[in-house]
Amino acid sequence: MKRVAIGLATAALALALGTVTAVSASKKEEAALAAARTAGMAQAPAVAQAAGIACQVTDARLVGKMKDPKTKAETSFYEIDCDRGVGFVLQAPPAGVKPTAFSCIEANSPQPDGKPPSLPCKLPGNANPLTDLAPLLTKAGLNCTPDGARGIGQTSKNTFLEVSCQGGSGYVLQVDAPANPDGSAVANDCLIFDASDGNIKCTLHDAAYRLAVVDRYVAAANNGCVAKDRRYIGMSQAGSIYYEAACQDGKGYIYKVDKGQLSQTTSCEKAMALLGGCTLTDAKEAQTAQAGLYSNLAKKAGFDCQVAKYAPFPSPPGRDVVELSCGNRPDGAVGVFTTKAETTQVVDCARAPVVGYRCSFSKPEASFKAVTADLKKMGKNECEVSAVRVMGKTAAGTTYLETACADGLKGYILEYKSEPLTPVNAVGCAFSKDCSLPGNK
Repeated sequence: MKRVAIGLATAALALALGTVTAVSASKKEEAALAAARTAGMAQAPAVAQAAGIACQVTDARLVGKMKDPKTKAETSFYEIDCDRGVGFVLQAPPAGVKPTAFSCIEANSPQPDGKPPSLPCKLPGNANPLTDLAPLLTKAGLNCTPDGARGIGQTSKNTFLEVSCQGGSGYVLQVDAPANPDGSAVANDCLIFDASDGNIKCTLHDAAYRLAVVDRYVAAANNGCVAKDRRYIGMSQAGSIYYEAACQDGKGYIYKVDKGQLSQTTSCEKAMALLGGCTLTDAKEAQTAQAGLYSNLAKKAGFDCQVAKYAPFPSPPGRDVVELSCGNRPDGAVGVFTTKAETTQVVDCARAPVVGYRCSFSKPEASFKAVTADLKKMGKNECEVSAVRVMGKTAAGTTYLETACADGLKGYILEYKSEPLTPVNAVGCAFSKDCSLPGNK
């Protein structure tokens, strides 16, 4: 896990405002409040522009002023409401110094010692800063209805906010400083920072609360798992997020999530090469049991294979496609297992490319005898196959497989339909210009 270490300007607002003489409002001070808003609208837009805030100020108030006891320099503070995006508290130092802007999320966050914020946003338009986060969340690609947010801190270029979403997920949102809605926005799952020793942490909820989101994906998978343990695995370069769940029945799964939705479920016995595999379940035991299951399924399909190892292929829904290495024979195969007997088949490695797969555990030549047998079915009895090559598919969906013969004479082009794998025709390479294997030209 990459260490996250960023120097954050935390509590700067709270410290700066410790001695501010605030312009407050009460029933007896409505006139003062009106004056503060009049002064705010007259002065704050220029301050906001100088601070780099790209919005139209729709409301503002002069919060107060602070005079440095030594230099006598005066700093003014304003709250502004924007036409879109978050509102801000502005710190306007003497002329010649760039103003500082803190979003209302930051201004409303408790101080580091746990005390209430010293200068929260109070304008009516800033009454619900969570809804004002919508443009930034959308910019970051999040489908999140926030139920909490807090300021983490700022660097010279970025603002860091923690956002918790309804449903349990949480994120560290990295946006520009100031947090303009048209600026950059990047979201990282809080679970990343739970496993990191950096100085950014999520505190609105604990890790267990955030991991409860896994239950949503367990339910979506609908495979009978009742989760007893959960783990955040990480994020791929493509942006997919992976979780693991261990089930009460001893099974386990890895869940791939894209844009908040479950996109793939992989059982632990098939997840050996997926981001390090499962760690919450006994994957080795599960793999042994799965190998036994594949042995039985292959035998029922007519291929006697005592599975020593296996590797799953990406499979469409309803199919379990896996390469099989057999302990009792040299030729491996690809099993295409479905819930229907008529679509289940085990294809040797020489002919596996006809159905769209290639073996890596065993060499195709160990299965050439199966191709030789197909030639004999087509009446070509004199050729012992020594090489094969997939030539392509026909408009009818059949596949051409070129074969070479061990005696050096010209081979044949076998035409196959793929489901079930069946030879339907054979044409001699002597009658075709498309053959290219040695001896066939």
